Amino acid sequence: MAEYRLGAIEMRFADIIWNNEPLQSGELVKLCEKELNWKKSTTYTILRRLCERGIFQNIDGRVTSLVSKEEFTARQSEKFVEEAFQGSLPKFLTAFTTRKKLSDNEIQELQKIIEESRRK
Repeated sequence: MAEYRLGAIEMRFADIIWNNEPLQSGELVKLCEKELNWKKSTTYTILRRLCERGIFQNIDGRVTSLVSKEEFTARQSEKFVEEAFQGSLPKFLTAFTTRKKLSDNEIQELQKIIEESRRK
């Protein structure tokens, strides 16, 4: 199973791949040089790490994701709720809403999600 934690710089790197895939590794090097000011070796080192963690793959110089950004974010969020709130979504929402007032639109969106979940 992939490790669903990325540091800030790894997340920027992952976004480059997700936003441009599929792409050739040479093209990735150029994008990272431009956007992150990285050398070729740095790009390949980080790419190798994220491939080892099961998030991306580099086959014959073609870089693609094994996990979509949406799936990555969902799993990362689940892990956070599990670790910080013993897996309780109500505890998470309670903690979240004690510091931030939800807008009427956000409340409606949450109610819609709950109703859709009931139907499944």
